[in-house]
Amino acid sequence: MINIARLRKLNLGILALLTLITCIGILMLYSAANGSLYPWGIKQIGRFGIGFIMMLLVSITDIRQWFSKAYTLYFASLFLLLAVELLGFVGMGAQRWIDLYAFNLQPSELMRVCLVLALARYFHGCTIQEVGQFKTLILPLFMILIPTLLATRQPDLGTAGILILSGAALFFVAGVRVWKFIVAGVCVLSAAPILWSLLHPYQQKRILTFLNPESDPMNTGYHIMQSKIALGSGGLWGKGFLQGSQSHLNFLPEKQTDFIFTMFCEEFGLIGAILLLFLYTLVILYNFNVALTSRTQFGRLVAIGLATTFFLYVFINTAMVMGLIPVVGIPLPLISYGGTAMITLLFGQGLVFSVALHNDVRVGR
Repeated sequence: MINIARLRKLNLGILALLTLITCIGILMLYSAANGSLYPWGIKQIGRFGIGFIMMLLVSITDIRQWFSKAYTLYFASLFLLLAVELLGFVGMGAQRWIDLYAFNLQPSELMRVCLVLALARYFHGCTIQEVGQFKTLILPLFMILIPTLLATRQPDLGTAGILILSGAALFFVAGVRVWKFIVAGVCVLSAAPILWSLLHPYQQKRILTFLNPESDPMNTGYHIMQSKIALGSGGLWGKGFLQGSQSHLNFLPEKQTDFIFTMFCEEFGLIGAILLLFLYTLVILYNFNVALTSRTQFGRLVAIGLATTFFLYVFINTAMVMGLIPVVGIPLPLISYGGTAMITLLFGQGLVFSVALHNDVRVGR
C-alpha cells in the first residue's frame, strides 16, 4: 500500500545530503574521464535518477508490505546468487554479474539489503527468551552462511565480510549475548589456517601485500603503493579539481570505482576528505536515530542493519585505499561508478525512510 501523502514528512535534509554526495561522485567521475561526462558520469546521473524515484516509492510503501515480502526478496536474491554460478560473466577477474542486456546486475549487492530484511523479520517474531536459545539461532545463521559462501565463491570477500558483520549487528541488537560472539570469534581464529588454505592464491597475495606492500611494488603492491602516493600528494588542500597527477597520468588504478576516494583526496586534500566523511556521518547518524526511535522491533532491526551496512561500505573502502585493511572490491557509497551499488544503496535508504514515515504503524508478530 502506497500513501503519497507521507512524502510531505520526508526528511528533506537527508535527501539533500544524498543528492550532494552523489553530485560529488559525478564530479569525480567527470574528473576521472579527464573532463568529460562520458563514459561514466552520464550513466551515473541516469542511475541516480532511477534510484531516487525508487527510493521515494519505497519510502511511502507501508512498512508491513516490506515485512510480508522480506523472505520472498531474500530467496529471490539467493536465486540470483545461484544463477551467477551458471549464467554470470567474468569481469575484472571475478564472476559476480548477470548480463540483463539493459544493465549488468550484481546479485551480491542486492543480497546485502535483502538479508537485513529477512533477519529483521525473523527476529521480530522471536521473544528475548527465544533469542537466548541456541536452536533459535540455527536458521538465521544459515541465512547468513549460505549467501556468504556463494559470495566467497565468486570470489567477493568484501561482500562476504559485509554480510557477516551486518548479520552480527542484527544478532547483537536482537539480544544475543556477548559471550556467544566471543565463542564464535575464538572458533574463527582457530579455523584460520583452514580458511587461509581455502583462499585463492591472489587473495593470499593481497593479504601478504597488505602486511608489507613494499615487498612487490610493481605487481601485487602496485595498487596500494600508488594509492598512498596519491593520498600523500594531495596534502592539506589538494591539487585542485582536474589537477590530480597520479590519477590523470593513469598511475592510479580503478580510479572510477574502488580508488575514487584516493582521487578525491588528491584533488581536494585532507580538508575535502574530512568534509566528505562528515556528510557520510550525518547520513549514518540519521539512520541510527531512526532505529532508536522506531516503535517496532522490525523497523528497529531494519534501520540498524542498513545503517551498519552503509557504515561498512564507507569504512571498508576508505580504510582499503589508505592501506589499513587488505584491498577488496567495495565501492564508496553514491560516489564510485556502479549501477547495482547505486540502486541498492538508495533502495536501502528508502527502507529506512519507510521505517521513519510509518512509525505509527503496528507490525504484528
